[in-house]
Amino acid sequence: MEIKNNECKCNDKKDDFLKELFLEYKPEKDNLIQLLNEIQEHYGYVPMWAQEELSEFLSIPKAEIYGVVTFYSRFSLKPKGKYSISVCLGTACFVKGSQKIMDRLQERLKIGPGETTEDGKFSIEETRCVGACGLAPVFTINGEVYGKATVQKLDQVLDELMNLGTEEK
Repeated sequence: MEIKNNECKCNDKKDDFLKELFLEYKPEKDNLIQLLNEIQEHYGYVPMWAQEELSEFLSIPKAEIYGVVTFYSRFSLKPKGKYSISVCLGTACFVKGSQKIMDRLQERLKIGPGETTEDGKFSIEETRCVGACGLAPVFTINGEVYGKATVQKLDQVLDELMNLGTEEK
């Protein structure tokens, strides 16, 4: 890829988004987080090839971009599932039983934190605090908060999500 005058000379169709994105921003290091946010929103994660193109666009080392992506929990290096489930393991949630919810989630989906099911439907993340301590324990699905959660509530929600789409067949 070659970039001149904020223009991405990408060779692949998957890069059309980046071509447009690079036209909206100046190639300045101060734009890194916002560009990463946009990439994460569009692709659902920050692919390595996008990090490489961003590195060239901003003229900063790939290692620096990788460091930012891995530092902030907002960013992911792997595609997340259609339903991204996060369990808060912060102090208030943990004391009220969030580890049991995490254990059940892993048992049901047969994956661990940071992983996605083979069908791409579910992914699991651990979080440290979602700012809803009064509702502890908490889990979220695609940003929707489920407070005062129990293993039974998790099972109910998972069953509903697993059955979506199968009812139409």
